[in-house]
This record gives sequence, C-alpha cells and structure tokens, in this order.
Amino acid sequence: MKKRSLEASQKRMTVFTYAALIIGALIMIFPFVWMILTSLKTVPESMQVPPTILPQEVVTGNFGDAMKSLPFLKLYLNTGLMIFFRVICAVAFSSMAGYAFAMLNFRGKKLLFGIVLVQMSLPSQIFIIPQYQMVAKMGLSNTIFALVFPGIVSAFGVFFLRQTYMGIPKEVGEAAYLDGCNQWQTFTKVMFPLTGTSVAALTVFTAVFAYSDLMWPLVVNSDLNMMTLSSGLATLRGQFTTNFPVLMAGSLLAMLPMVILYLIFQRQFIEGIATTGGK
Repeated sequence: MKKRSLEASQKRMTVFTYAALIIGALIMIFPFVWMILTSLKTVPESMQVPPTILPQEVVTGNFGDAMKSLPFLKLYLNTGLMIFFRVICAVAFSSMAGYAFAMLNFRGKKLLFGIVLVQMSLPSQIFIIPQYQMVAKMGLSNTIFALVFPGIVSAFGVFFLRQTYMGIPKEVGEAAYLDGCNQWQTFTKVMFPLTGTSVAALTVFTAVFAYSDLMWPLVVNSDLNMMTLSSGLATLRGQFTTNFPVLMAGSLLAMLPMVILYLIFQRQFIEGIATTGGK
C-alpha cells in the first residue's frame, strides 16, 4: 500500500514538474512568437487595442522596408568584426591571465585578482564615460576598434578560465617542466589545449555579450554605416511614433546570426553555464 502511495506521489510530482516547465517555456517563447506575428501585421493592427494575436492580413513587405531603412550588410559586417576581435582578445588575454592566477605564484596575486572580481561586480555602464574619453582622445571614434575597445580584456573570461585551470592537476604542469618545457611552453603546449571546452564556452559567451551590447555602440559610433545590429535597430524607433512591424521584422533579421551560432554551439553554451565557478 505504501509502495503504491509512493509511486502515485512520484507521478504527481513528475506531472507537476513537467507542467511547470511547459508553462515556463511558453512564457519565455511568447515574446519571440509575438515578434514574428507583429512583423507580419500592418501598422494600425500592431497598435490596435485590445491587441490581436494573429494578423488579419499577412504583410511580408515589412522585411523589405526594414532592409531599405538600414544597411544590413554593413551592420552584419560591423557586428561580425566586433564579435570576432572581441572573441580573439578575450580568449588570448583571459587564457594567459587565468593561467597565471591559477598556476603561478607572484607578488600581488591576490590583490590583482581582487581587482578583477571588483570589476565583475560593478555595472559596465560606469566605465562608458572614461572609455569614450580614451577612444575620443585617440581619434578612433566611428571605427571598428572603438566597438572592440571595451572587450579587449574580459574580467569574466579571466575568472572563468582561472576556474578551469584550477581544475587541472598541477602535476600536469610539473611533468611538463621535468620534460624540459619552460613556463610559456607549458602553457601553450600542455595546459591551454586542455581547456578546449571552456574556451569554446567563453567564445559563445563573449559573442552573445558583444552581440547584445547596445549602449556602447550607440555612444561611440554615430555613423549609421559604422553601427552594429543592436544600435542600428535602435534608430528605427521614432521620437513620436514607431513602425512596429518594420521594427520587429528588422529584429528578426538581426537575430538570425545568434540563432545560427547557438544551434551550432549549444552544447558548449550549456556546459559553460553548468561549469562556471563550479571547479
């Protein structure tokens, strides 16, 4: 009797868990579905009160209007270059710094790592003014370098890869040292290749953070041809009225690269979330 009661309780718990997950998934996916449906509506219908879910008349011309309003090829190129260089810088500098903090002993190590943690805890918005002043004094506004500048060094990447290196036994590095490797050879030929999964996860995280960055590209690049997808879409929002179907169509076009990137690297993305700070 107790066994049947326990099985019935487990079944109820399973049903409740799946129901909660389904409801949560529907809540999270609803804005995406609403964006797709709005991109197919007319302007009056998109502003109708009470709102209608399904479009009464499917309008596909909103995508053409969005492509005419913005230089999407330029925006794709700028965003791609920004993501590429930010990923390269994050992987290169974060790997070296993470290895140093995890494996080496040097004066001021705890203080410097504390500064990294402090930078992670502070909102990125407080760095915008000094970063802009630095870029402006160098005369590099409205350039790709200006977009990449805040991501040259990643505090999150340093912390993330430090945790990864701390999970590697120190005996591995000691064995390489006994085989005749110096510190640089130990890092490049032995330790760094062991962090492939974490580096892939950092690549995905850096790409997502760079893609979603809105405020910095709007501040540093005022030329539409030098904007990114996020900042370019912000220009579609009018001061008094907004063509929401065209804006939603442009948002769909802008999100395609990230959807493709996630579908390719979803395993690394999930592993990165699961292992951050876990070792």
